[in-house]
Amino acid sequence: MSAKEEIRVKVSLGDDKVPEKITWNAPGPEGKNQEAKAMLLSFFDKKTRETLRIDLWTKEMQVVEMDRFMYQTLRSLADSYMRATSNQKLAGSLQQFAQFFGEETEIIPRSPKPE
Repeated sequence: MSAKEEIRVKVSLGDDKVPEKITWNAPGPEGKNQEAKAMLLSFFDKKTRETLRIDLWTKEMQVVEMDRFMYQTLRSLADSYMRATSNQKLAGSLQQFAQFFGEETEIIPRSPKPE
């Protein structure tokens, strides 16, 4: 029998049905009731071959925090895509977009322009 683990996500909603608190836990030393301001969760459906998503953020999530969250997510997606496909060209293009996004949102400093 294979091992199974469970990841739990709890979302507390306000009267307006907007998330006020997101907590999650998973097995591991730091997996006990971690609080988050935002989450992105995607599943690729086996039968329909469609991506199913849950994107949530709390009322207290600031725009600059969302910018940082999206920048880090884009970087991570590029890394995951590279590991999964070994497609250096497309993974590199995604990394370039992540760099552009980070610079435009001022999450990271602008790269020097070549002369």
